[in-house]
Amino acid sequence: MKNIKVYGPGCKRCETTETMVRDAAVKLGIEVEVEKVSNPRAIAMAGVMSTPGISVDGKLVHAGGLPDAAKLEGWLTT
Repeated sequence: MKNIKVYGPGCKRCETTETMVRDAAVKLGIEVEVEKVSNPRAIAMAGVMSTPGISVDGKLVHAGGLPDAAKLEGWLTT
């Protein structure tokens, strides 16, 4: 199971990113645990300077704007 964190204050882009992560996991048949992180201090401590951010198994893979769907699938399969 992959541990995914979506960093952001709860804006529309952050919600869309979370949905994209969940949809990609279902499409790929991968079990994921998605955690939303909205605490500004926790976001900064993770190194996210622009939201939304995504980490996969503790590694920050994306920050700022909506992720590319193909890249998202790649992050989930590695």
